[in-house]
Amino acid sequence: MKPAAFVYHAPTTLDEALATLAELGDEAKPLAGGQSLVPLMNFRLARPAHLIDLNRVAELAFLKIEDGGLSLGAMTRQRAVERSSIVAQGWPLLTAAVGKIGHVHIRNRGTIGGSLAHADPAAELPAAMLALDATIVARGPRGARTIPAREMFASHYTTTIEPDELLTEIQVPALTAGTRWAFEELTLRHGDFAMVGVAALVTPSADGTIAEVRLAFAGAGATPLRATAAEGILTGQRPSEALFREAGVRASQEIEPDSDIHASADYRREIAAVLTRRALARAAADFVASAA
Repeated sequence: MKPAAFVYHAPTTLDEALATLAELGDEAKPLAGGQSLVPLMNFRLARPAHLIDLNRVAELAFLKIEDGGLSLGAMTRQRAVERSSIVAQGWPLLTAAVGKIGHVHIRNRGTIGGSLAHADPAAELPAAMLALDATIVARGPRGARTIPAREMFASHYTTTIEPDELLTEIQVPALTAGTRWAFEELTLRHGDFAMVGVAALVTPSADGTIAEVRLAFAGAGATPLRATAAEGILTGQRPSEALFREAGVRASQEIEPDSDIHASADYRREIAAVLTRRALARAAADFVASAA
């Protein structure tokens, strides 16, 4: 298949890209890594009249520490994040999540901002950014604004970024000292989207109880979501297999997965319960052992 005819634009600065987008409006689509948009265009499921290629906008590709947090440009390649020692040391959950995206050739081209803007509810990065309490920066004619990850995703493949705005940056705060992590997912084949995935962050108290926990899910509904009721069951409690099993059951009741040709909603709920228990056990394993 070949895409429908379109006009190609290749801005070299962010201001130029924003001006082009403002001028063309809904007729234009920004192109980041192209790992999602290009296949859609080839099958003619997407037919933008204009394509704004962001790959020459160098100011959108960066990875740096800023005010103690991690700052990522929207055009930063997924592979760069996966291989970064900075990310591995300070945000290992993000390293793990990126490493589960497709195959290495996809991660070589795919971008952090492109994945978030595409907003596939089964994708790893939206769930990881939700667990990490990240903030998304969008820029448009009215200037820059920040969007908490919990307010970023509106529905299937839909975000709260306005049509005349571009996602430009992702800001990830530093984790609390001692926070443990795990990322678990179930796929039919290596490189497939997850039927269900869970990102877990667990912070211990000095007495060995759980001070804070975050559980974010992929493949669990129209958007990635936090299982806040399950988090509430865990907070302040001493880790145990029985507690993790209870939290898994509660999380499976909170999510709202779809049924499709790959799995029913009920099966996805069962998977979510199992993966939640596994993720919590992995995340808490070392401080459970030390407390014992």
